[in-house]
Amino acid sequence: MKAYIIGAGPGTKEYLTVKAYSLITQAEVLIYDALVDNSILELAPENCLKIEMGKRGGKPSISQSEINSLLVEKCRLGKQVIRLKGGDPFIFGRATSEIQTLIEAGCDFEIVPGISSVLAAPLLANIPLTDPVMSRIFLVLTAHNIEALDWETISKIETLVILMGGKNLGQILHQLLRHQRTPQTPVAIIQNCATPKQQIWIGTLRDIAQKTYAEYLSPCVIIVGEVVRLRDYLKYPNNMIKENSEAKTEIAPLANKTILVTRSAGQSSKFTELLKKQGSKVIEMPALVITSPSSWHDLDMAINNINSFDWLILTSTNGVEYFFARLTEKGKDTRALAGVKIAVVGKKTAESLQTFGLTPDFIPPNFVADSLVANFPENLNGKKVLFPRVETGGREVLVKELNSQNAEVIEVAAYESSCPENIAPEALLGLQNLQIDVITFASSKTVRNFCNLIEKNKDKLPENWLENICIASIGPQTSESCQSLLGRVDVEAKEYTLDGLTSAIIDKIQK
Repeated sequence: MKAYIIGAGPGTKEYLTVKAYSLITQAEVLIYDALVDNSILELAPENCLKIEMGKRGGKPSISQSEINSLLVEKCRLGKQVIRLKGGDPFIFGRATSEIQTLIEAGCDFEIVPGISSVLAAPLLANIPLTDPVMSRIFLVLTAHNIEALDWETISKIETLVILMGGKNLGQILHQLLRHQRTPQTPVAIIQNCATPKQQIWIGTLRDIAQKTYAEYLSPCVIIVGEVVRLRDYLKYPNNMIKENSEAKTEIAPLANKTILVTRSAGQSSKFTELLKKQGSKVIEMPALVITSPSSWHDLDMAINNINSFDWLILTSTNGVEYFFARLTEKGKDTRALAGVKIAVVGKKTAESLQTFGLTPDFIPPNFVADSLVANFPENLNGKKVLFPRVETGGREVLVKELNSQNAEVIEVAAYESSCPENIAPEALLGLQNLQIDVITFASSKTVRNFCNLIEKNKDKLPENWLENICIASIGPQTSESCQSLLGRVDVEAKEYTLDGLTSAIIDKIQK
């Protein structure tokens, strides 16, 4: 196998090259810098080993020599190794050092270019780097080491594109003004380009520092030159970026927040997409492993006698998917349910049922199982109810309430959920570095499993790891588990859905 040194582009996965996209989906080892967007990391296979290198201003990072050694070590194991670097590998990166090490070790390698923020940031801000009148030349530089630059020459260039200049903005402005650049020269600062968190400040050498006062600007691209004025003429009506009177973009409500989402391993997360649309960085932590039950016997017996049931109750998407998969396995389809009414708990469960062409006969007004009996549309006395459920750890209250109404309840195991053996590396790293702002829980079992995984790794975490984290719950029963096991709950959804939980988090953050 060989190592692929790949440019991750400026932001989300939409800005990857086709080749980069394809290689990442086949990666066995993914070695990446901290600024690589989470949507790109999610493209890697479930069993891919992901290792973050840091490489973010002001944050802990692994040394370059350690990165070089790691590349060689993983290549020699015969793995397909992806070294993922922000932007393009050859623009202000250290790809040369990594390549030299691979050559010396006799490891095969390939470079895959990426779109650099040098080009993407001004383009996405509607600023052309060249113009027949205003900019016949542009210069790209890094402000990582201010003193090493020839500012007398630099100040004479029509258009400047400056990377790694956020924390040195004051010095950059000072050097340009000191070397006769006029105070009225336009300046644009583009932060987090090509992501939902993108922000833009527009000003001049004289006032841009005041407009960005107290802002943490990294990572950003700074554009200096008359071409900045052209963006007012190049905006298009449906531009997703809106600016206020302070010349700063309107940012998404969860921008600059990192949210840890506990979920089922191997399942795509609609919740992740909801949160990303609100600007947050999302780290997914599998806290449930969904598998087949230890035996199909009881479910098969129920399916064979499905016509004897009055109601089928489904309380989760897993219950829906495993029940209908087994129905198909037994040679039946949805027509077998012609005489059976179906009750579901929650919109998500209803949506899952609709993928099989069925509409539920009843959804309780509150999206929790315990409200199902209280609002049931008919008398349950003598009714025969089939309840396919998780094999262990399910809701005993629902069954108890159904029995109290003299219903004949047949519980059958349709699937099993268990705790993963290990915590996701990205989640552990985020907790270790105190980078997590919110942890979300959508079930009591995810709370229990999360705590089990934390217990296994408590010696790797700082004592105050939970201190400043907001704990967000989807509903009352999940909140009870949070209170019992974590000592508190800070957010509870008013509507017990993923949309409701998203809204609740936004409300909490904006207070």
